[in-house]
Amino acid sequence: MRIFEKSSSFPKLLQIRWLGQFTDGLFQSALASFVLFSPERQPSAVSAALAFSVVLLPYSLIGPYVGIFLDRFSRRRIIQVSNLIRAGDLIIIALLIKASTTGAVLTLFVLFAFGINRLILSGLSAGLPLIVKREELIAANALAVTGGTIFVVIGGGVGIGIKNFIDKGGNGDLADAVLIFLASASYLVASLITNRLSKNELGPLAHEVSSEIKGWKEMLEGLHILREHKDAMRGILATAVQRGGLTALTLMGLLLERNTYNPSDNPDAGLRGLALAISIAGVGIGIGSFISPIGAGKYGRHRWIKFSMVGPIPFLIITALSSNEALFITSAFFVGLFGQSVKVTNDSLVQTKIMDEYRGRTFAFYDVAVNGAIVGGAITAALVLPSSGVSLPLPLLISAVYLLITLTVLKKTNFSGHLATTN
Repeated sequence: MRIFEKSSSFPKLLQIRWLGQFTDGLFQSALASFVLFSPERQPSAVSAALAFSVVLLPYSLIGPYVGIFLDRFSRRRIIQVSNLIRAGDLIIIALLIKASTTGAVLTLFVLFAFGINRLILSGLSAGLPLIVKREELIAANALAVTGGTIFVVIGGGVGIGIKNFIDKGGNGDLADAVLIFLASASYLVASLITNRLSKNELGPLAHEVSSEIKGWKEMLEGLHILREHKDAMRGILATAVQRGGLTALTLMGLLLERNTYNPSDNPDAGLRGLALAISIAGVGIGIGSFISPIGAGKYGRHRWIKFSMVGPIPFLIITALSSNEALFITSAFFVGLFGQSVKVTNDSLVQTKIMDEYRGRTFAFYDVAVNGAIVGGAITAALVLPSSGVSLPLPLLISAVYLLITLTVLKKTNFSGHLATTN
């Protein structure tokens, strides 16, 4: 692949990202098993939505400062130290889960783990344009982002397999704790791998570093930059809305697998069903990343994003009209495919439109916007979904919002859909 030939540092970045996201899958599978798929903990739409919202809260609050740090200090060093801190945090979480501890204490450490994770991913995204050529960004994003997502899925599957092997004695909390100990060790390895990059290889560039840190005010300056690049701003909005809808569908799938497709008194079967659905969606994500550079190259990034926003609508309608598990999983495949097309293509759009001087805080704003939409999607699902997960209104509502965004925010006169394929 040309990217590997032109940049010897790109494979190193992939190793850091993919190992970290594989470990995310291990961690998240253990967390889901402990919180949502334990026999004594029966999830409702509200409790599942609350879990999604709580883990995103810290990054939404500290995101502005995260972006500023990424534009002021060595991104490689930030990524390295963050992985070390996250490894230590997971040891504490594992001990709490081993003791079957729930409530505020566990929530606090989980919040911290997820906040650190977003900092690492933002740093890797902000540094990517410095190690690959501009014309290769779409392909690089497709490989980095989608490969990472696939590794999350693989990590989740491996986690479920390890849990089932350890859990033969019936001690599910101990199995979950062991998984999180393994995840902690893996984050430590990711931190060590980061040493293979030079200190300033991911930026920021020396002439762009300022000693003054203004917090939220400086993030608003980044927002002002986005207002000058309205295509990037509209792409971020579209991506956020798409991710919000995907979150609502994930909660729907969780409840369907936990309480409808499988006996409610057999949470392990529900967890396996959810893992299968996520794995099939992961295949769609992989294909979506593969076709995105081709589609964006042929039709232009703007047209491709618009097409990808409306692409899943027929499958969402199928999901609304049928509660069949096979049809739902099929829909998950296509929603994953088109959703990843939006994300990969827009990441490239933002990276090429925004100067490195503002790229860190721009991606921080990007993540805050996406996290806000994810929380909104979770809240919407909590309001609409019954405990069974069977719902006609939710998929239709998501379809309507996707179509509305395409016809307004992404319409031709606003989103430069008429421009050449180089845009």
